[in-house]
Amino acid sequence: MPETSPALPESILFGVAYYPEYHRSERLQEDLDLMVEAGITVIRMGESVWSTWEPRDGEFDLEWIAPVLDAAHARGIRVILGTPTYAVPPWLQTAHPEIAAERRTGERVAWGARQEIDYSHPAFRFHAERVIRRILARHADHPAVIGYQVDNEPGLELLHNHGVFTGFVRSLKKRYGDVETLNREWGLTYWSHRIDDWSELWRPDGNTFPQYDLAWRRYQAEVTADFIAWQAGIVREHARDGQFVTTCLQYPRRAVDDRTVFAPLDIASGNPYYGMQDRLDRSVELDALNYWTTSGVPGMFRQADRLFSSKQARYLVTETNAQAIDAAESNFPPYPGQLRQAAFAFISRGAAMIEYWHWHTLPYGAETYWGGVLPHSLVPGRVYREVSAIGAELKTLGGALDGFEPDADVAILWSNPSRYALQFMPPFSRDGAADDESYERIVDAFHRGVIDAGGQARILHLEQARELGAAELAKRHPVLVVAGAYIVADEDVDLLREYSRSGGHLILGPRTAYADDEARARVEVAPAGLAAVAGVSYEEFSNLESTVPVDVDVDVDGAERVSDGAALWADGLVPSGAEVRARYVHPRFSDFAAVTTNPHGDGRITVVGTVPSPRLAARIVSDALPAPIADIVENRPDAVTIASGTTADARYWFLFNWGWAPQELALTVGAVDALTGEAAGARVELPAWGVRILRADHEGGAL
Repeated sequence: MPETSPALPESILFGVAYYPEYHRSERLQEDLDLMVEAGITVIRMGESVWSTWEPRDGEFDLEWIAPVLDAAHARGIRVILGTPTYAVPPWLQTAHPEIAAERRTGERVAWGARQEIDYSHPAFRFHAERVIRRILARHADHPAVIGYQVDNEPGLELLHNHGVFTGFVRSLKKRYGDVETLNREWGLTYWSHRIDDWSELWRPDGNTFPQYDLAWRRYQAEVTADFIAWQAGIVREHARDGQFVTTCLQYPRRAVDDRTVFAPLDIASGNPYYGMQDRLDRSVELDALNYWTTSGVPGMFRQADRLFSSKQARYLVTETNAQAIDAAESNFPPYPGQLRQAAFAFISRGAAMIEYWHWHTLPYGAETYWGGVLPHSLVPGRVYREVSAIGAELKTLGGALDGFEPDADVAILWSNPSRYALQFMPPFSRDGAADDESYERIVDAFHRGVIDAGGQARILHLEQARELGAAELAKRHPVLVVAGAYIVADEDVDLLREYSRSGGHLILGPRTAYADDEARARVEVAPAGLAAVAGVSYEEFSNLESTVPVDVDVDVDGAERVSDGAALWADGLVPSGAEVRARYVHPRFSDFAAVTTNPHGDGRITVVGTVPSPRLAARIVSDALPAPIADIVENRPDAVTIASGTTADARYWFLFNWGWAPQELALTVGAVDALTGEAAGARVELPAWGVRILRADHEGGAL
């Protein structure tokens, strides 16, 4: 096991997932030479081909990768070695069909894809451990290997297997002690669900109790976290000093809690895919996407901020777009410049590595039309040239961004239990069906408000905020948004109340604190535990089938109407001392406030009773800040966003133009171009889909 803490290189890693085993002809040397020319400094490999590592039970081929490691090392390219446990070989599923995952009790997932297994099953773990140990015993000492990715995008399935259910029941026994306590805490008198013995607990397939489902989802996340920690423990027995261990997450997966998965790992890693072309045009509003891809610039930044949130530290982008992604009917390669924008967007929010999936577009398989850096022809083209240009710029930056910490104007609380609960009982509908992305829609509305206000967000897990404590939380983050946090324990309500008393500005959004830690609706005036100090309460709430206008600053001269201000939801806020900042414009809902604010102790509580439109959300955020956001650009156009952060030596600004029209910007600070070292001057130009990186030193620079 390593005796020193693993450390990443000072320079930002730039790479690709590389699968020479997928080629139809030998071209290793040519591939690696092209990578060197493109500025590629790292490749990730080995995680997808268990059947290549172990073609038959107990028969291993460990040498196929050695020439790749040797050739990469000779060129100065580092390697992240993956454990191949997410894609099991046919001989294993044939010999042990019992390891198949079950999406419903007794209904096995059909073989033919990937991640079709119950990774808690002893038979699977026996074979997984054996292949992991053999791979690492052979290759851990190779000088090219700088770290390990255990598994790949875990948490795809909610496992209904017998062993998983048995473990779930055991966890309930440990938590509740006896069935009478469970009956009471879950309210199992309802519909005659009281049980007299643990053996009477029904399977999750037909469950209708939100209390049961929340416990079930939490346990599924524990199973995933245990699996990753188990693998990490094996890897560390073989790893050299300085080698890191991570996994890569696809964050919205249903059986994962990113905070607990990464807790025992050295660094967080994830796969932020995003809609390209017009979905990155700030002048175009398209339907929101929130699952494995996102829509819009704020959606991409939210993915970056979620990656940072897992460990409150810099992270690795282990996969992201190179060309068109998804199935054969989805062909939207990036406009020229968008790959560069995305790379620096992630870097501006804490990425220490940018890695594309993948090097070459595959000629076969399910991902035939998921484009790599090279097209099907394998002839370098436009995307390769753009990737090469990014690589050259990262080489120029060198270690300048070592220790970079992104700025944060507003903190936004994240609650995975609330995400689980609002997937089981979504408050919104979409296309005639319950919308299980309801939680993301609430949070994203406020996150976008921060960006549209010209600011930057720091996402904090509720558990991380709890660890900080109210006073430190208020000190570090003077503005805290808590929206959609449906599942909130009593101690967390106390934390929020104390946060505002300690000087923080607390912004409460819809559904916050409506249920307790067991997903039981709180039997008290809403917002629970906060109504008195917020000076406002509500008992009615309604879905909105269309947007409702909102008047802002209704009690002062010059009220402003936001025509699409309220969407999806309306809490009927009734002030009892709070100042009304916005009111619905509607024959019925105008009886209620839409936004109120009230001082509490040294701080303030603002209550937002709806899912605010981008314009309203930006206004709410701007009004909450203790001082206007320091903007380095005068009269910033809507197409332009700015991200910033600091190192020990300097402050950096990343200026992005998300659109076709070139922009000329007047600067309010003195800075130099971080890539050329030349003074930026009073005005800078941003071409279509352009990026500029500016720097001001802490000593002698204008900050």
